[in-house]
Amino acid sequence: MADAIRTLQPSQFCEVWIASVTGQAELLYSTDGVLFEAPNWSLDGSSLILNGDGKLWTLDVTGGHPVEVPLTGIPELNNDHVLAPDGKSLFLSANDGHIYRAALSGGPATRITDDDGSFHFLHGVSPDGKELAYVGIEAGDFTQPGGLMTIASDGGATARVDVGSGHCDGPEYSPDGKWLYLNTESFTSAPGHAQLARIQTDGSGFEQLLESDTVDWFPHLSPDGRFASYIRFPSGTEGHPADLPVDVVLVSTEDWTTPLHTWPLFGGQGTLNVNSWSPDSVRFAFVAYPISDSTKD
Repeated sequence: MADAIRTLQPSQFCEVWIASVTGQAELLYSTDGVLFEAPNWSLDGSSLILNGDGKLWTLDVTGGHPVEVPLTGIPELNNDHVLAPDGKSLFLSANDGHIYRAALSGGPATRITDDDGSFHFLHGVSPDGKELAYVGIEAGDFTQPGGLMTIASDGGATARVDVGSGHCDGPEYSPDGKWLYLNTESFTSAPGHAQLARIQTDGSGFEQLLESDTVDWFPHLSPDGRFASYIRFPSGTEGHPADLPVDVVLVSTEDWTTPLHTWPLFGGQGTLNVNSWSPDSVRFAFVAYPISDSTKD
């Protein structure tokens, strides 16, 4: 989750990378201008969708520069955005604490959530497109833990899914729609020690996927359900801050304990907040934010 427009530091770059399940990684785009975050992959496989400077952008996976999606009727965006299953529209979280729906081609956005006293941070849409999973923050008080919530994709009543008292984030539906995958602090008393977990959509079967000494966030399953990516913060990290050494990790969903590949980078917030898998489950995207040391003599 994020609630402010981020910008690059002096001598800092934003790098958009595409990684493969075979362990390769390719730099797609680099800039010292706009700080782009949280790539999604379009359903037709042609482009990435990112936020940056409070706006939405597309970036062709064969190269080029980001192109702004001309949205209207929506405040500045944060880095929580998810494509609808139809591939033609997407759901977006904005900095007013609400969730919106808009066409990927641009145009007017429609607000989904009501003024219920909470901030709503979107992370998942069910495979049938009928339900959204989000993190609710009471009264926008970020000192309080976020709760796992669901709402119909066309709005209405919200429902809470009980995952304990610890902060949770990143709830995302499994490809078969039976599970919500997330990170949660419910398994520990150590401040900020997020771990990967899942729970069935009916609220049963809450289980930890991986027990680790690191702080693990944002599990994203590939469309075929065989792989997952997540971001690993250093032990002792509280929240999911920006600008520190982290790892992007690839695992098989049959064995979360043994990484298939790991990509160390400088980043964190914005690197892998939302599902960025290609529709063929072969590649996924992430963002790094290195700071040049060329001025350091």
